Amino acid sequence: MSESSAEVVADVASAAVAVSAAGAAGGWRRATGIAGVAIGVVAAGAAAGVALERMTVGRGMRQKARLALDSAGPYGALRGMPGKAFADDGTELYYEVDDLDAEAAPAAIGPRRRRLFGRKSPAPVTVVFSHGYCLSQDSWHFQRAALRGVVRTVHWDQRSHGRSGRGVAQTRDDEPITIEQLGRDLKAVIDAAAPEGPLVLVGHSMGGMTVMALADQYPELIRERVVGVAFVGTSSGRLGEVNYGLPVAGVNAVRRVLPGVLKALGQRAELVEKGRRATADLFAGIIKRYSFASRDVDPAVARFAERMIESTPIDVVAEYYPAFNDHDKTEALVHFADLPVLVLAGVQDLVTPSEHSEAIADLLPDAELVLVPDAGHLVMLEHPEVVTDRLADLLTRTGAVPAGATVKGYGSSSTAQPG
Repeated sequence: MSESSAEVVADVASAAVAVSAAGAAGGWRRATGIAGVAIGVVAAGAAAGVALERMTVGRGMRQKARLALDSAGPYGALRGMPGKAFADDGTELYYEVDDLDAEAAPAAIGPRRRRLFGRKSPAPVTVVFSHGYCLSQDSWHFQRAALRGVVRTVHWDQRSHGRSGRGVAQTRDDEPITIEQLGRDLKAVIDAAAPEGPLVLVGHSMGGMTVMALADQYPELIRERVVGVAFVGTSSGRLGEVNYGLPVAGVNAVRRVLPGVLKALGQRAELVEKGRRATADLFAGIIKRYSFASRDVDPAVARFAERMIESTPIDVVAEYYPAFNDHDKTEALVHFADLPVLVLAGVQDLVTPSEHSEAIADLLPDAELVLVPDAGHLVMLEHPEVVTDRLADLLTRTGAVPAGATVKGYGSSSTAQPG
């Protein structure tokens, strides 16, 4: 990291302290601009600062991309059959189903499926996609487009994200968000959208943690119905040790003040959101750094990621943040030991470093480990063709997709190959 980067880290830590102090003194309007920096950092999924030069490069290009994408961009426009599930606390969870084409050939019945479901014609395999922190089901846009009609899929929005309702336990009872709660939410979605038949579970980042929490609480579901799992850019624990590409002093300073700052900002959500919009261009640089590693990511794809992250309210960002330090589902991985498993990560992921994926693969020695060079946290948007290819291979191995099936491509995230 450059000297200027280190200076920015120190500035962000100082800014966090200043925001907290200003809020306590009632000077929220004076703190709004500073708050924008802290919010942007966390909304990108990283509790840290970013180099000044990366914040400012390409500003004009990003502005043009925003206009183009917001008016006619195709990303995130795919829709399926809508449905609603209800969590154990009454939270409304929104999901969509893309059904298998009626003319598609039935998937082959592999040994595991025959053992679980006998020789009768089983219900089609359903692939359930779970998204990450500050994102939505639309983050799987490329994979959804490629698999449409080839296999039955369910995409859902985690509580307080996307089209799902705000967490009832959080708004009514002031209960903290836990990864365990997300696992129960996923169970509710499965019960509503895929009550029978084999399942393949796919989770990115927080979504992967959600899948682990499901297994921890409902091992019989994994044993009886799950035929494959994909963990993308996720972690089974020890997230408190992640340094987000920052020097030790900088990340320790941010960790020390950030939880309190976020809580204070969440209590002034309306005012803070105004400051967040006012500093949108600053957010763009921060989000890009912590989402992508490639230099040639299509600006429209980068804007698509910004838009998802920007749509996550600051009080939701604040609610979720503490849950990640408490997350530890290493022991739950044993429930996937006998299944086909894909573990995939970007080598340059600063949010859930690829070492965390390697640790998962070490505990699942039969898993396929794929480390994607020149890829960051949002690898499924940055290198969609790689993620889709490996996911299609997993689905073939599980019998969800016939070996001869054609999985479509959908554009590219590279400016060299526009979609």
